[in-house]
Amino acid sequence: MPRLRVAVLANLKKNAPQVPGLPEDVWADLDAETTPLAIVDALKEGGHDAYFLEGDLSLYDRLRENRPDICFNMCEGHFGDSREAQVPALLEMLRLPYTGSKILTQALALDKSMTKRILHWHELPTPDFQTFEEEDEPLEDPIPFPLFVKPSREGTGMGVSARSIVYNDAEMREQIRNINQRYKQPALVERFIEGREVTVGVVGNLVGPAARRIPRDDARVLRGLRLLPPLEVNMGEYGIEEGGVYTHHLKADIPEKLEYLCPAPLTPEQTTELQWLAAAMFRVTGCRDVARVDFRLDKHDNDRAYLLEINPLPGLTPGISDLVMEAEAAGIPYVDLINMILEAAIKRYGQYSLQQMGVPGMAPF
Repeated sequence: MPRLRVAVLANLKKNAPQVPGLPEDVWADLDAETTPLAIVDALKEGGHDAYFLEGDLSLYDRLRENRPDICFNMCEGHFGDSREAQVPALLEMLRLPYTGSKILTQALALDKSMTKRILHWHELPTPDFQTFEEEDEPLEDPIPFPLFVKPSREGTGMGVSARSIVYNDAEMREQIRNINQRYKQPALVERFIEGREVTVGVVGNLVGPAARRIPRDDARVLRGLRLLPPLEVNMGEYGIEEGGVYTHHLKADIPEKLEYLCPAPLTPEQTTELQWLAAAMFRVTGCRDVARVDFRLDKHDNDRAYLLEINPLPGLTPGISDLVMEAEAAGIPYVDLINMILEAAIKRYGQYSLQQMGVPGMAPF
């Protein structure tokens, strides 16, 4: 593999815009500076020239001035319903290769309701749901309580707490109103699956060209993908006060205090099923290179697995992020994981020098 110039792109919490009236957890998705710098170090150890660029309004000019061979994209964006798709759109306009999923997938995955409609169409298991634009809308289908209410377009557990579990109509309306007002977006209401919370990481790419559908040959769903061992968060002492839910508080405030079980205590059959479902969701949402899929296991139905959501920009903080811990459980050190993601993108773009990609017909800068 050639030695490449790799620009690591991310949005840092410390540089986030300070706008009055925004929720206090609005920048929960953004990274501490240590994360992109760890990725830079890992890429350098992998033999590349890597450097960090902030994914802000200066990015366009800086990419034109310091044109990299490929970008390692971690940008969450700041504003807009499709903010995670903004940097991929910019990179495609500049004809710069990059790691991770493309524009449509990034926009889709951030919209949980749209993602669940895709899952429902493909008959993949996801809790029954309804999206509420206003708190007084009728509950159209008889989804039994308890229900779970959360923002429809956020990540990192934003807006999720023990109060997200509602047991009657009045509690549901209160939570819908809170989300509508606080986050200025519709609320997603779904059947609450009481049970264990498990996540599965995916690295690699489908053997293509691959359509966004489930093929008749089940083995094709997995072909080309590295499925990591499932990880379970042991709610234990902290989970009780959080309602048994992997809340924003647990994810963002005290991740180092939690007990992570990886591989999760599952039967081989359960692990196989979760990994197949993760690969299927990776496929139908059009993911590339890396993703993390979240599940709930219904304790009232023999731990039946339900898909909750997919994150095509999973956290990559050493020692803390779920995907990193899953890779370590599979015997993949952090440096190798980061370079595996980069290599997946390089292979996807083609088996030749990235310096030549997209050059024909490109106007000089």
